[in-house]
Amino acid sequence: MKRYLRLLFCAGLVIAANALAQYPDRPLRYIVPQAPGSASDTSARIIAFELTRILGQQVVVDNRPGGGLVIGIDMVVRASPDGYTIGYGNIGGLAINRSILPKVPYDSLKDVQPIAQTNTGNQLLAVTNALPVKSVRELINYAKANPGKLLNGSSGNGTPGHLAGELFKQMANVSIVHVPYKGGAQAMTEMMTGQVQLIFESTSSIAAHQRAGRLRGIAVTGLKRTPGFPDIPTIAESGVPGYDVTVWAGVITPVGVSKAVVAKLNEAVNQAMVSPGLMEKYAANGVEPVRSTPEEFGALIRREVEKYAALAKTLKTKVE
Repeated sequence: MKRYLRLLFCAGLVIAANALAQYPDRPLRYIVPQAPGSASDTSARIIAFELTRILGQQVVVDNRPGGGLVIGIDMVVRASPDGYTIGYGNIGGLAINRSILPKVPYDSLKDVQPIAQTNTGNQLLAVTNALPVKSVRELINYAKANPGKLLNGSSGNGTPGHLAGELFKQMANVSIVHVPYKGGAQAMTEMMTGQVQLIFESTSSIAAHQRAGRLRGIAVTGLKRTPGFPDIPTIAESGVPGYDVTVWAGVITPVGVSKAVVAKLNEAVNQAMVSPGLMEKYAANGVEPVRSTPEEFGALIRREVEKYAALAKTLKTKVE
């Protein structure tokens, strides 16, 4: 009997090894919880291109915007845990939402399998060219002279741009109205047509507009300047000491994906992050590529959940 059980166990190992050797044997679905043209979409498509090359199967980006990033992330966690559905998990969907949205259908600490962190970076605080403001100090003075008249567009409730704006309003003691859109691309379009006057948006999606002069970037949100825009100061050094909002993202899957597939995906993602093509595109957009283990990415998510829970409580920010 024992010999029979050992044979069954060995047969199971062989089957599992063969399955892993064949993985992936069909295209992968890469769910992005924001609209085409958004920061998440831009970054995800760069990653998808490299993963397609590395894995030998097409990695197809599937944009699922809405619900403050909830719709897309929820689709990832509810997918079959077979390794053929991956997701773009960012700071908004994994860390911020649970503290400011009234109901999130998933628990980012229990229902998400981290694969690898892929990037980190700043947001850019930009204003319309029509606004007579060229610095953070001038923006603060203008907002105080015109309370409630400035409109701050964002890619949606619960997004990093939303929280960055709320923190800025509190720390600068100004009254600015938040206007959520269904994605960063729509928000920036509305801004360039004069519907809103300022925006906090990831450098990866706003870089082209900044360089083309379609809007005016006046500061970045982290404690360090962005390599892609070295002449643009931080908000902290521009009159709001201590201000710091950095953004990050990574690849996730549903819980239940086998350890072997998680390891293979992690290896592929980390390989993608050091490919010359990706590094060149990221640098042009002011984004820093990151390599990590699943455990390191999971630890980052836990830390950021705690950080933004405390921040949301301080800001008294809640989306009804």
